[in-house]
Amino acid sequence: MATLEEAKLQQFLQWLQLNRVELRGCNIKYSDSIKGFGIFSSNHSSDGILLVVPLDLAITPMRVLQDPLLGPECRAMFEEGEVDDRLLITLFLTVEHLRENSSWKPYFDMLPTTFGNPLWFSDDELIELKGTTLYRATQLQRTTLQSLFDEKVKRLAEKLLTLDGHPERDVKFEDFLWYASFKKLGYFLPKQLASPSQANSIFWSRALNIPFPRCYVFPMNSEGQESDISSKIDNSGTLTNGCGSLSNGESAKVPEYDALQDKIASTASISQGEIVWVEGLVPGIDFCNHDFKAAATWEVDGTGATTGVPFSMYLLSAGENPSQIEKEISISYGNKGNEELLYLYGFVMNDNPDDYLMVHYPVEAIQKVDFSESKAQLLEAQKAELRCLLPRSLLNRGFFPPSNSSVEDQDKSGSSQVCNYSWSGQRKTPSYLHKLVFPADFLNALRTLSMKENELYRVSSLLEELVGSGGERQPTDTEVQAAIWEACGDSGAFQLLVDLLNMKMLDLEEGSGTEENDTELLEKACTGEIPEDRIEYYRKLLPNLSGTNDIVQNHLLSRNRQSSIIYRRGQKQLTRLFLKEAEHALQLALTEEL
Repeated sequence: MATLEEAKLQQFLQWLQLNRVELRGCNIKYSDSIKGFGIFSSNHSSDGILLVVPLDLAITPMRVLQDPLLGPECRAMFEEGEVDDRLLITLFLTVEHLRENSSWKPYFDMLPTTFGNPLWFSDDELIELKGTTLYRATQLQRTTLQSLFDEKVKRLAEKLLTLDGHPERDVKFEDFLWYASFKKLGYFLPKQLASPSQANSIFWSRALNIPFPRCYVFPMNSEGQESDISSKIDNSGTLTNGCGSLSNGESAKVPEYDALQDKIASTASISQGEIVWVEGLVPGIDFCNHDFKAAATWEVDGTGATTGVPFSMYLLSAGENPSQIEKEISISYGNKGNEELLYLYGFVMNDNPDDYLMVHYPVEAIQKVDFSESKAQLLEAQKAELRCLLPRSLLNRGFFPPSNSSVEDQDKSGSSQVCNYSWSGQRKTPSYLHKLVFPADFLNALRTLSMKENELYRVSSLLEELVGSGGERQPTDTEVQAAIWEACGDSGAFQLLVDLLNMKMLDLEEGSGTEENDTELLEKACTGEIPEDRIEYYRKLLPNLSGTNDIVQNHLLSRNRQSSIIYRRGQKQLTRLFLKEAEHALQLALTEEL
């Protein structure tokens, strides 16, 4: 590590000590060029507590509002509705990073200056993602962030900088983008687009979802009531309804194609009894890197009974045996596929067991199908899902389980796949039902969209028999689903699913080739050689990529490009495997419907 980096680390360690952070069984050290700094074990702590950080040091919305310099102005902005609690933190980070005498400087100096997430990709690196969900999501997010910066952030940040005596300071988009890339958390998120930016990048990749004691976040005033500003934050639009335990708050994935950003949005505060979940940065603990087999977890000690430090967050060894000296201590960022890992943190995992595939039916395409108005009404009546998330783990219980799936996984196959309505009438329950890996709600939508004219009339007739010709009552969503299945069966839905998966594969393979082509590129990357035909392909695709073949190869083997290829190859593999499942289900449905 260079002398400059060593000096920054020493200043940061002194800063942590001044802020009452206790490194009890660990050290912060340089890990590698990809991870940057990490946390390493230093001794065998008898109680397993490795690091203790007072919650006073966490950067949260309330912490911003209480800042001696920026707090009053931020409070006024918040009360006037110019900013919400998410934007408060991003503004604070942007401004503090630019302030010459910021008390946070030793911390900011330790943070990375470049990122591997797609928001920071060059245009030609982004091309590697073409055909994936992440490609479109990145384009949308870039546009959204630029608009947010131009319309609001630049003006507000420069307004806050005048308080520091620098009215002439120019805030650039890259300053904002830096902090938006720091976020280490789980998310079940509201349908509001949050903002990865440089402040955005820091925040997205490093933030944690912290369970604060409510009395700590919202102190009472002299009359025994929470302050007005506390109530506004507690009732803000960023509240969600789900939360985890008091450690490593991870939660479910949101399977929206056009809302990948929503999954990355901040879960600002979640009230549950005496606990308020607040998203924020915790200097020190946020240097833990990710591993599937985490060596530690973090927890909050509200009373001080565990650590001796009330209102603190601590890092706890996860293993029964003491960690090896000088071994890097990791935490798990949750069960995330490469799509999330790349978008949030800028890295991917080879053979990621938590990878998933997004399949969706374009909403705009409904207008082009026959009897679109009637089908749209039926979709609404069923509360149908036009997209689904297909985790790799579903394949363990399908028609073609991978060789490494356990018998127990396969035995669980039918439990969650049985439709939530009764099979009725003349149509028999399919023999393959227990092997289907596709969500019932999505198949309901595909049955509706694929209906033929005679099937549509039969559905109308069945529902009329059920509820009466006078429409004495409205059919339930379950009744509508049952009528559609009775009239249509499964073959039309499976055929449409096969078509959707084939289209997805075509999009993924356009320009980049097959799964085997990606594997060859990655293998050549290990040896430093790219096939000549691929180099020529990139020369034609990217006219600005000039130079000798050696220069071109070095460019094509960049970390960002390799991460994109690993992610892209995984998407092709999952598409191929789920297409095989859909094609087999189609053949069985056609056979049984004869």
